[in-house]
Amino acid sequence: MKLMDGFDSNYRYILVAARRARQLQGGAPPVIDTHSRKPCRIAQDEIRAGKVKWVIPEMPRPAAEIANELLDKALNKD
Repeated sequence: MKLMDGFDSNYRYILVAARRARQLQGGAPPVIDTHSRKPCRIAQDEIRAGKVKWVIPEMPRPAAEIANELLDKALNKD
């Protein structure tokens, strides 16, 4: 499967489409005119049309990295 434009992985594309399909199943109106009645297909069409916006959340720093930084600061202050 070819990588969709604007996505860093096919997995992320599937996650975005699935979340939008759930919104449509929950009663959200489609943002494009489509002949399809299936929420998954509508979600894919909306993504292809550029009507669905998504953001990659920032990953928190690992606890071990924070602990090492604090330890380094504590040892350098002595």
